[in-house]
Amino acid sequence: MQTTLKVAVLQSPAKLVGPQERLDWLTNALDGDADWDLVILPELFQCGYYIADNVVTSAEPSNGPFAQAVASLAKTHDTAILYGYSEHEGDDIFNSAQCIDKMGNIVGHHRKLLLPPGFEGDHFTSGHTSELFEICGFKIGILICYDIEFPENLRQVTTKGAEIIAVPTALGAQWGVVSEKLVPTRAFENGVYVCYANSAGHENGMDYFGGSCIVAPNGTDLARTAEHTEIITATLTKSDVTKAQARLPYLVDRQRLPWS
Repeated sequence: MQTTLKVAVLQSPAKLVGPQERLDWLTNALDGDADWDLVILPELFQCGYYIADNVVTSAEPSNGPFAQAVASLAKTHDTAILYGYSEHEGDDIFNSAQCIDKMGNIVGHHRKLLLPPGFEGDHFTSGHTSELFEICGFKIGILICYDIEFPENLRQVTTKGAEIIAVPTALGAQWGVVSEKLVPTRAFENGVYVCYANSAGHENGMDYFGGSCIVAPNGTDLARTAEHTEIITATLTKSDVTKAQARLPYLVDRQRLPWS
């Protein structure tokens, strides 16, 4: 079992139009000397976020054409790839994210639990659970954007045994406090790694904050972007989770609270 995991968070340009342009960008980003175990991309990376009804027309099944193309890239580059996409199943459209491992298999999947009012609530159906999966022996949970703004969600995933929380997001420019303050707090209060992947730039009148980050279990930044397109990387160490949770045993002591 590996004791370290090389992670890359890709803060992609929001202006990319359509799945093919986004696949082309991802292909270029993966070319070169990259040696990553896990690549994490933003919320609705497959189609774009602020694209109105196109989130419906762009939706596809979890094993659809975009997933098949990502699976091919994962096998070619010997890395797992986690990305957000618009998922179609039956009569429902979900704001989803999934992870495809280096063998090309879907190993992790999540449907956004909480939809903020407005655009998302008008187009998507809410998910109902968050399950863990493993990459190189690390237990990983997925939450999407607004999901992480509720401490109950990350605590619930952590108590299942997650060591890393991957968070594809579409954080607007006015909400920088989430990236700068809330995400490090969530990592600290649970003793886990949080990998937060946002878009950069502009999309149909929406400005993105950027601020993608990889935060250690002690709440400190291992890597962080500003507002521009960038790839950030870090090597995550399994023992750091154990140390953080032993040093500040919030997960154990919470059970002594009268409402636990």
